[in-house]
Amino acid sequence: MAKVTKKEALNYHANGRPGKIQVVPTKHHRTQRDLSLAYTPGVADPCLEIEKRPEDAYKYTAKGNLVGVISNGTAVLGLGDIGAVAGKPVMEGKGLLFKIFSDIDVFDIEVDETNIDDFVKTVKAIAPTFGGINLEDIKAPECFEIENRLKEALDIPVMHDDQHGTAIITGAGLINALELVGKDIKDIKLFVSGAGAAACACTRMYVQLGVDINNILMADVNGILTKNRTDLSIVNKDFATDKDIKTLSEGIKGADVFLGLSAGGVLKPEMLASMAPNPIVFAMANPTPEISYEEAMATRNDLIFATGRSDYPNQINNVLGFPYIFRGALDVRATAINEEMKMAAVYAIAALAKEPVPDIVKKAYNNTDMSFGKEYIVPIPLDPRLIEFVPPAIAKAAMDSGVARKPIKDWDAYKEELLERMGIDHRIMRGMTAKAKSNPKKVVFSDANSKNVLQAARIVKDEQIAFPILVGDNARINKLASENNIKVSDFEIVDNTSDINKEQRSKYAKLFFNKRARSGISMVGAERLMLDKNYFGAAMVESGDVDAMISGITSPYVDVIRPALQIVGKRDDVNKIAGMYMLRTKKGPYFFADTTINMDPSSEDLVDISLLAKEKVEEFGVEPVMAMLSYSNFGSANGTSSEKAKKAISLLHENHPDILIDGEMQANFALNKELRNERYPFTKLGDKDVNTLIFPSLSSGNITYKVMQEIGSSEAIGPIVMGLKKPIHVLQLSSSVREIVDMATIAVVDAQQLEN
Repeated sequence: MAKVTKKEALNYHANGRPGKIQVVPTKHHRTQRDLSLAYTPGVADPCLEIEKRPEDAYKYTAKGNLVGVISNGTAVLGLGDIGAVAGKPVMEGKGLLFKIFSDIDVFDIEVDETNIDDFVKTVKAIAPTFGGINLEDIKAPECFEIENRLKEALDIPVMHDDQHGTAIITGAGLINALELVGKDIKDIKLFVSGAGAAACACTRMYVQLGVDINNILMADVNGILTKNRTDLSIVNKDFATDKDIKTLSEGIKGADVFLGLSAGGVLKPEMLASMAPNPIVFAMANPTPEISYEEAMATRNDLIFATGRSDYPNQINNVLGFPYIFRGALDVRATAINEEMKMAAVYAIAALAKEPVPDIVKKAYNNTDMSFGKEYIVPIPLDPRLIEFVPPAIAKAAMDSGVARKPIKDWDAYKEELLERMGIDHRIMRGMTAKAKSNPKKVVFSDANSKNVLQAARIVKDEQIAFPILVGDNARINKLASENNIKVSDFEIVDNTSDINKEQRSKYAKLFFNKRARSGISMVGAERLMLDKNYFGAAMVESGDVDAMISGITSPYVDVIRPALQIVGKRDDVNKIAGMYMLRTKKGPYFFADTTINMDPSSEDLVDISLLAKEKVEEFGVEPVMAMLSYSNFGSANGTSSEKAKKAISLLHENHPDILIDGEMQANFALNKELRNERYPFTKLGDKDVNTLIFPSLSSGNITYKVMQEIGSSEAIGPIVMGLKKPIHVLQLSSSVREIVDMATIAVVDAQQLEN
């Protein structure tokens, strides 16, 4: 990662609206009636209800999703005691992280008070505002007493993240690192450099995980913490030793684990060299670790090394913990964040690191080799699965330990709610996957000379979604699979160019010749075309040897669609086939058609596209509410494009009155029902939210979905080909493994529909 300059950092915070966060209304506020409901007189009713039942504050206000990030600025990051207002950028940053990673709202509160009694009194006084309190950047040892007193006084979750966040993440890393080096946690020797809040919290956590306290040595700036020292705090005394060890060099000799929460450069190469075989080093000083990654790896190659930095492997980042810990705690309305909940977070984070890393994460970090191992002992902050793994573990621990006031009864529904909060709506594809698994079909992957295709084929077979057949050179596929550790020995691999499959190739050539003999195809030409993987794959589908085909990751779109049309052909009940994308957004799924096939569809073509889209959206289990898009609204502007859209709507209303579609209309009126109903109350769509957009041309549809993909925070599934007699789908050239699996799943469900 390139170094961030001072100028860049200052510009980032100052440009545009200063700071990093803002308050955004969550209710309608456009009309006088809206304002009367939001404030006076309407606000009086919820106030009176809360007066009678204080717990109704969770029902009528934002309290249940609001965390106070509170600091006095006495220990800000690596900056030290810079004061409350100087620490505000950090607190705003914490608020930003809460929001983007777990959809928790934050008020950052900077308290200009260093006296413990007065600070605690202030926080207690404002606590009714919040559903939880995240204490931040308060120096030790005061932070220990402040947290303990607030936890005792308040009935909402309170956590000092500087202590427990680091402890939880390094705890997860320690569990996994010890598993990799084959050491028992009860036997290891731990050396801790640093004796502040984070160091003490981490060490306590490790003792809970099983480290023998007698095998721990801790050091501060004055040397090893020994029992004969008179300058130790109450907390530090817990880790003082009676061993006759004076220096860091003596203490670290033979240690299995080094935990550094101190200062850059304190761990010298010769000290690292003296540690036990297969050592584990957490060099957490920021921005300069106790020893640099380069120096550590040059000293010995048998170690597992982690830092707090994002430019080295194994980043220990608190953002893996606090957003999700508070999310789970808030969702069960916990009265505290207790030890059971923290331990649940440790094990959930450790478990996630062992799961296969999704492509979206690999792409974000430009690393295709991420997998559980010495350079991947904890997940990375951009892993979208954290929201599924950690909050449920926290919520369950809160319930089991008796601090949950609102227990969760339906865990599947809760996970769906978490995903929806983050704009990740997997319900549709989960439903499709369940359908596919109920009756798997044979799917030919005619672009099998691709790592992503092989990985996707492995997944669909292992998850019993489909029975994959691979088309391609056998030796090349096996070599590619071996290089990427993908098992293909149980796959059927068909080399369409090999003499071994000459008879099968001849069979498909005859099938093609019989279909296209009067369209200029000779038998010789048909045999030659069967050497093309996409013609061969389409013939496999048409012959019934397989049920569906997936292709396109290494082929231009037209090179897949042409053989599909020539061999399988369009359905008898449609005049044109069409392409559709499903976009998963924070507002739910949207369906865009036609985005890939018809360049300039006629009015009649738009009718066909609309009918095909309706049918396909219904197959996804969604009620289609459709809008025919244009640059005009119901005849407000003339032109060829608007006229053909207007005629298409007329034909649909006349011949298919059951379809919920209207237009022609501009996109903002289609997607904003309040605006639409205010200006055009006569529309057939009424108060329904539009989820399916029919575009007047391929260029408008294609451009829109690609813009949405890049800047609209949406994930696209497709292109889904509609209107063929049998299911053949075309991948984007850049399709990820997950996208290929999704398309294979859709193809299986298509084949099931055809069978039925």
